[in-house]
Amino acid sequence: MKNKKTYFASDLHLGILSHPESLVREKLFVSWLDQVKEDADTIFLLGDIFDFWFEYKRVVPRGYTRLLGKLSEITDSGIPIHFFTGNHDIWVFDYLPRETGVILHRNSFQWERLGKKFYLAHGDGLGPGDRSYKFLKSIFTSRTLQWLFARLHPNFAIWFAEKLSENSRLSGASTEFLGEEKEFLIQYAYHLLEKENFDFFIFGHRHIPLDHILKNGSHFIYLGDWISHFTYGVFDGKDFSLKTYRRKGPS
Repeated sequence: MKNKKTYFASDLHLGILSHPESLVREKLFVSWLDQVKEDADTIFLLGDIFDFWFEYKRVVPRGYTRLLGKLSEITDSGIPIHFFTGNHDIWVFDYLPRETGVILHRNSFQWERLGKKFYLAHGDGLGPGDRSYKFLKSIFTSRTLQWLFARLHPNFAIWFAEKLSENSRLSGASTEFLGEEKEFLIQYAYHLLEKENFDFFIFGHRHIPLDHILKNGSHFIYLGDWISHFTYGVFDGKDFSLKTYRRKGPS
């Protein structure tokens, strides 16, 4: 554990725009994984790694072989990778954790390292407001709906789901920081702090690189994304920092 670091990333949305564009970002992320595995004690992937994912009993989406292979290689080496489902890849079932060895989280996760307490989640559906999305999420997490969707032919079902995913992004929330009063997840963090102290709240979902200090001194972090920012978080055992990745190394 000495001199080891913990890494955090989210919101790759692999599969969006076009296959060539997505492949470029996938290769870049695999390059990042190759770099951080050298001194990582744990890696957290906090949701929306895929822009759409659905596992039929005998069929999974095409593509992503470089990423899946690298995840498998890292977990085989003994480094745990925690994979959180996001609102775009909510339909991860047993294939991904079984084949790649990642530890799957469908809900928030509390974690402690070297005396520091972390609250980790993708972030969708948490906090006050956004009732329409919360209702929609309750539908998409319905086993009945998942069973019905699985009855559709994959060619149509995946095409249809990708169109819905595209529309969801185009009508998505602001990607600018709205201030403490209007950020649902900050309000959610303050609610949690009324009952328990955390040193770090780390979320994906908002596509904003942000390290914001709350009134009690806790760090509230948005990890950004790997579409336009290419940002990630690193905890060195004492301090947390947001960094930007470039193929030749972090800045």
